[in-house]
Amino acid sequence: DLHQYLYQDYSLDILHNGGYYIDNYYNGKSSGYANAYHAAQGNYPSYLNGVSDKADAAYYDGSSNINDYFGYLKGDFALTDRLRWKTTVYGHGQKTLLTWSNPFDSSPNGAPMLEQVKRPSIARYGILSSLNYDIAHNHIEAGVWYENNRFLSSMYGYEQPLLGQGSPINSVGSFSKLSPFMQFYGQAINTNTFTAYAQDTYHILPNLALHFGFKSLLNVSHAGNAYYNTAYYGNDAMAGGVGLTTFRAFLPHISGDWHFLKHHELYFDIAENVHAYPQAQFKTAASPFAVTQSAYDISRPGLKPESDWAYAVGYRYSDKFMDATVHAYRVNFFNRLQMISSGAIINPQTIVANVGGITMNGVDAGLTIRPLRGLAFTNSLSYNHSTYDQNVQSGGMLYATKGAQVVAYPQLMYKTALSYTWHDLEAHIDASYTSRRNLSYTGDTKVPSYWLTNFGTRYNLTNFLKSSGRGQFVKGLEIDFSVYNLSNSHYVSTMGENGFPLSGDYQSFLVGAPRQYFGSVKAEF
Repeated sequence: DLHQYLYQDYSLDILHNGGYYIDNYYNGKSSGYANAYHAAQGNYPSYLNGVSDKADAAYYDGSSNINDYFGYLKGDFALTDRLRWKTTVYGHGQKTLLTWSNPFDSSPNGAPMLEQVKRPSIARYGILSSLNYDIAHNHIEAGVWYENNRFLSSMYGYEQPLLGQGSPINSVGSFSKLSPFMQFYGQAINTNTFTAYAQDTYHILPNLALHFGFKSLLNVSHAGNAYYNTAYYGNDAMAGGVGLTTFRAFLPHISGDWHFLKHHELYFDIAENVHAYPQAQFKTAASPFAVTQSAYDISRPGLKPESDWAYAVGYRYSDKFMDATVHAYRVNFFNRLQMISSGAIINPQTIVANVGGITMNGVDAGLTIRPLRGLAFTNSLSYNHSTYDQNVQSGGMLYATKGAQVVAYPQLMYKTALSYTWHDLEAHIDASYTSRRNLSYTGDTKVPSYWLTNFGTRYNLTNFLKSSGRGQFVKGLEIDFSVYNLSNSHYVSTMGENGFPLSGDYQSFLVGAPRQYFGSVKAEF
């Protein structure tokens, strides 16, 4: 189970003109609801004076409540000394409540806001089965996977009280005794997925192996008849009575690994992949079904399953004193589906569009040296150049996305870490750098780069207790202390939770956590 209050989404406007510490009004006291109530009436706190969109800068609250149920039955049978059969049958259910206080619409009692509650649920059942066979220098494997997934998505409005006339809704509590006064939408999507694969790893020599395999995919999704509140949204409908199919009969994968000298290794990997159309709640992700019927009809001619060809080569070195890696890759994406968003995040305008191809080229390099016993110094560097291959046309306008870095992808990432172990004491400090990232598809808005530093130490008292004669009842005792974001840096973490704009600013990222201290004591008896 997960029950938590959510942080408010940020825009560059809120970040630059409101500051790093703006959040929703909820504070566990009546004053939090009073402040949100007054803001919904247009009386905003002074700290929002510089923000252009004060209404969306803070709501009363937002929360996430998730209940998962999972069960499986697994069988592993040695049919012969060379042949093994593995099968797993599973079921997974999930019920979710996602809430926001909506200051743009009133409750029936006259309160200037309502509680907006999304109620998505998942019920999926599947089976995985595989055969493994070893003969001579070959390891052969073949298998299948089938799953049925029923995804229900709906949203309701609940009444909030007049100020001073009752307690506001506890958004992380139970809604079982509450009745909504309206439904915004409802949709059911049923998906069947079937995958089959076969692969063989051939050990030509003890130090040389080649791998070849392929998989086939059939994915069929259908959105049934949907409910759409035209009195609230206007004259349209939710995407319903429509279906999409993803089918690929042959998706090859070939790789090789060669230990050509002691400590030295070369490898390569080539694969084709396809991504089935995803499921998502209304206006929340790049699912073709999570839009209005008119938006679906506009995007339908250009909808194709996203696919890619990925190529990689690399080198590894490993010995007692040093580990080194270099990994280079290229990925060509075709028919990338992205959600394009505009408007207030409570009720955004969204469309899922085929933005064409993406070309990704990158290099990862890492080096760890161990000059002294217990001491390790690690450095890693990642460079990624991912750009759109075409411009995007939307709403009668052409947006210059060709050559722009893919949204939310940093071009450069660097990490360094120093760790030391002395007897039962361990300590480490690490720092990482992330370069700026595009917020818009055209790249005219970006979030800044940042450094992040962490520190941690751990002491195992087990040997001390045993040597001092105090460990009769304690098998193990360990103390751990760490500091996250040691320098208390201000930075942007998650991006795109509400989609990305074609151009300009949008309220769709979260600021990172401030300096935090963690401590734990672990005991074994």
